[in-house]
Amino acid sequence: MLEVVNLACVRGDRPLFSDLSFALKPGELLHVVGANGTGKTTLLRTLCGLTRQAAGEIRWRGAETRALGDEFRNELAYVGHLNGIQGELTPAENLRAAAGLAGAADPERIDAALETVRLSPYRGFPAKILSQGQKRRLALARLVLLRKPLWILDEPFSALDVASVTLMTQALTGHLADGGMVVLTSHQDFEVEIKNVTYVRLDA
Repeated sequence: MLEVVNLACVRGDRPLFSDLSFALKPGELLHVVGANGTGKTTLLRTLCGLTRQAAGEIRWRGAETRALGDEFRNELAYVGHLNGIQGELTPAENLRAAAGLAGAADPERIDAALETVRLSPYRGFPAKILSQGQKRRLALARLVLLRKPLWILDEPFSALDVASVTLMTQALTGHLADGGMVVLTSHQDFEVEIKNVTYVRLDA
C-alpha cells in the first residue's frame, strides 16, 4: 500500500540519501536505522508530506501522495520528536482536540486510549504537570485513539520506562495484527510478535 521509488532527500546543499526504494504492506513494520545525521527524521517527515523530496515518488494505494493530498494524510498518524501536546489542556482535552480534527470525537474511545497508556488518573490535570515519559505516552495515545492504517513514528520509545516500552510494543503488535502498517526509527531494542519486520539502513 505504501511504496517508495528512487527517493532522494537533501538537507541544505548536502545530499542525505538517494535511490531509496521500498514497499510496505498491511501487517508489516519497517524499521529505519542509521547513525545520527543520516536522514532518518527527514525520511519520515518526507513520507508524511512535511518535507519535499529532491527526487523520486511516494505512492499510497498506487497513487502519488502529493496528488492525493489530504486523502493520504487522513490515513496516517505521525508522532515526531515533539509530542504535539498543549500543556494547558488536560490529557482528555488533548485527545478530544486530536479526535475532533480527525472526525473521531468519541468520549468512550478517549477514555479507552487513556486507559491503554495508563494515564486515566491524570485525565483531568493540565498536561504540563506530566513527566516527560507521561507526555510521550499521551502523544502515543493518539495512535490508539485515531486508528489510522499507517503509523509513522520517530523514536516512539524515547523517555519511556520499561513498563511503558512494553505498553507501546503491545500497541504496535496489536496494530500490525489488525492489518496496520508502521514505519519507525528507534535507537532502543524492542520486539513485536510478528514476522514481517524489514529494515532500511541509511548510511552517512
